[in-house]
Amino acid sequence: MRRCLQLAACGRMESRPNPMVGAVIVADGRIIGEGYHVRCGEGHAEVNAFASVRPEDEPRLKEATIYVSLEPCAHYGKTPPCADLIVSKGVKRVVVGTIDPFAQVQGRGIKRLLDAGIEVTTGVLEAECQWLNRRFFTFHSLHRPYIILKFAQTHDGFLDDHGRPLAISTLLTRMLVHRLRAEEDAILVGNTTYRQEQPRLDVRHWAGPSPRRFVLSHEHPIEEILETCLKEQLQSLIVEGGRQTLQSFIDRDLWDEIHLETAPLIVGEGTPAPRLPQHCQKISETTYGHNTIERYTNCQNLL
Repeated sequence: MRRCLQLAACGRMESRPNPMVGAVIVADGRIIGEGYHVRCGEGHAEVNAFASVRPEDEPRLKEATIYVSLEPCAHYGKTPPCADLIVSKGVKRVVVGTIDPFAQVQGRGIKRLLDAGIEVTTGVLEAECQWLNRRFFTFHSLHRPYIILKFAQTHDGFLDDHGRPLAISTLLTRMLVHRLRAEEDAILVGNTTYRQEQPRLDVRHWAGPSPRRFVLSHEHPIEEILETCLKEQLQSLIVEGGRQTLQSFIDRDLWDEIHLETAPLIVGEGTPAPRLPQHCQKISETTYGHNTIERYTNCQNLL
């Protein structure tokens, strides 16, 4: 299953809005096939895994186990159901990382396999499988995008210098911000930030697609923006606004991760950075030069 997760992560940029999925076929203690979902609209992980099996190994499928990080689909979308493919291949056993929260699957794939007499094991490395696809799970379980709050502060906890803009990020950490943007579907800033700074909110320092831009305002409140994300299948949203914008999401408990960059600067006075919510849990801390980036997750929204 850990190999499934490694493979699944290879589809991070191209599989959206589909989940990242990896599959590994094992017979007689040897991997005879493996694959992952490369891009949306193309073959799923199971399809690619079976396609990789050499002709001389195909007779082994009747005694094989296929490991897959997410429940095989059971519906016709852009591709046929993977559960039916597994049944047709005569595989003896299926090991599933986690159940698919998508309403058209959600246990139906497992049932299809069991009805065909295939042995099924579920919940293997379940937490890891769900975490890899936390955006997909949040979108289909909570019916909103996975929300990441991102901001940078001075060592004494301010967003600016006496109300004046302050360059807190370095060239390296700015590049990491653009990588994050390339990996997420949408980005939001507040109306004041947009008018005063005219941010481009693109990925010019990284390769990949720029996220869909939103500006929070009285005309376009949070609820409307989240509804648009739902309609357009935008499964993740970065919030890069000022204190008021960030605080509005914190007050509504509309956040899943916080990315906090801290620089060794002392300004004495300015706009205070938002306080971290009580129910946040640090998941990483990395130092880049003199700046530190901490990541927190919302304990109340853990899958």
